Amino acid sequence: MASPRRSLFQGLSVLLLAWALVHCQPPLEPQNEEEKEEEPMEETEPEIETFTVPAVVKSEPVVCPGECTCTEGAVDCAGVDLMEFPSELPESTRILSLQNNQIEVVTIEDLTRLQQLETLNLQNNCLTTQGLEDEGFTVLEQLSYLYLANNKLTTAPKHLPPSLVSADFAANLLAKIYPYTFGQKPGLKSVYLHDNKLTDAGLPENMFNGSDSLEVLIMSSNFLRYVPRSLPSSIYRLHLKSNKLEKIPSGVFDSLTQLRELYLQNNLLSNEGMDNETFSQLTSLEYLDLSNNNLSVVPQGLPRSLILLHLERNSIHSIPGDALTACRNLEYLLLHNNQLHSRSIHHAAFQGLKKLHTLHMYNNQLERVPRALPRRAKTLMLLHNTINVIERNDLVFLYSLTELNLSYNRLTSPKLHREAFRKLRLLVTLDLSGNALHFLPLGLPRSLQVLRVKDNQLNSIPEGALQGMTKLRDINLSHNQLRLNSIYQGAWMELSALTTLDLSSNQLSHVPSDLPESLEYLYLQSNHISTVPATAFEGTPNIKGIFLRFNHLLAHSVKESSFKHLTNLQVLDIGHSSHSNPSGASFRQEEEEEEEMEMMEEEVREGFAS
Repeated sequence: MASPRRSLFQGLSVLLLAWALVHCQPPLEPQNEEEKEEEPMEETEPEIETFTVPAVVKSEPVVCPGECTCTEGAVDCAGVDLMEFPSELPESTRILSLQNNQIEVVTIEDLTRLQQLETLNLQNNCLTTQGLEDEGFTVLEQLSYLYLANNKLTTAPKHLPPSLVSADFAANLLAKIYPYTFGQKPGLKSVYLHDNKLTDAGLPENMFNGSDSLEVLIMSSNFLRYVPRSLPSSIYRLHLKSNKLEKIPSGVFDSLTQLRELYLQNNLLSNEGMDNETFSQLTSLEYLDLSNNNLSVVPQGLPRSLILLHLERNSIHSIPGDALTACRNLEYLLLHNNQLHSRSIHHAAFQGLKKLHTLHMYNNQLERVPRALPRRAKTLMLLHNTINVIERNDLVFLYSLTELNLSYNRLTSPKLHREAFRKLRLLVTLDLSGNALHFLPLGLPRSLQVLRVKDNQLNSIPEGALQGMTKLRDINLSHNQLRLNSIYQGAWMELSALTTLDLSSNQLSHVPSDLPESLEYLYLQSNHISTVPATAFEGTPNIKGIFLRFNHLLAHSVKESSFKHLTNLQVLDIGHSSHSNPSGASFRQEEEEEEEMEMMEEEVREGFAS
């Protein structure tokens, strides 16, 4: 019978053997499978991409051309200096990007294998008409988007696939389009033909026959003399700007009832080249640009639906009483750079235009503010005319105005009635710059936030001229003849919302002493200021920028303590002194003064930083 000690030893041996068997085995099979599944995530060959498929399906990997990048259904060979159409493209390619290369030829053989192709981008290559076979693209029965802009094509392909949705042939040398280039394409939505050499003779009679879904047609910057006929009624945007258009044939727009945007600027259109019904059937038209043509009168028969009308840069000298009255939805009317005189604008020209809020009439020959302007106008631009008088009631009905620009006319103080602005209670911005005013007008609207009266001959701001203008944020009185004693005491202090004050290029001898606490930017350059006392900016703790360049300042005349307390100051420009030295001091002395001023500026900046 075995002893108890022997039995215990045998039991321990069995336990040790069992532990070794359990912990010394290789890893279990599921761990191997998990590692194998993660291996494809570490693919290091970018030229060849393997597509993962279910284990039950066996498929050969798709080969991608070496210069290109391939993802599922898309091949990107853009900008890799290809000289030829790439070979060995995957048959599953739906999107092929070949733009920005040097490709000259595309053959039927190149395209035959790509039966699933939907988008082909060949922009900015060296393709010529001889390098494209007439039937080449017709083998692509799924092709929807074709981009051939910026090549050297002289004629368009005779046939394109019926599946086409969008075609871009811009910036070529195209002189001819064929009937089936864009005809019989029921899904065609947009065609881009701008910047070519197309003439009327180069277009087929019915260029879009059977393509009744076309919405966008861009034919700008060609050599067309007439608007093309028989355009699809589905078009909503038509660009014909920068051609040689002289005439719009009668009825050519009658079927375009969906047209919303029509661009006819930069042509040779005159009133004789259109009739009173030219635009009348465009019942959906909202945007019409007739700028930079040869119109002499505002055209008749404009549609009621118009919202924005461009008539600038013509030779328009009159506005008949009934030319615009039908345009009840008009909001923007641009008539600048014409030859309008006040007396040639009919007193009923703007009658009934209750939605018209923006009117540009600058750069004309207006002698006074036209009568019967639209009463709901919010923005009125009359700058650069010859207006020399504003009488008491010239602006009386413009009670909705928020911006009025009368700059660079011929206004003088005696000819500007002191009550002319009394009804403009919503006016936010007023510009009277570039006139011949000698004093700041009285009776300015208290609603003003921006006032510009620069480039006049102001030598006085009379008592009360700025009284009650608690909303004024920005006032520009630069380039005048103002002196400190010509500005009434406390003028600036009344402007409790003022953040920007420009008094540059005047005749001030000191920094104004009554600056408002709200001030952030003060422009005093090019005056006669010779000292900046320590108390100059005590009342302006919020100031961020002080500009004192080109004054009579010397280093010892500017107290550093003037700026020490201005914790918000970001720009201190003392710059070059305009001080002349009658005693003949050396140039080196002037340099030393300048260096001393710069050192002071630097010390002040360092003080702020700390």
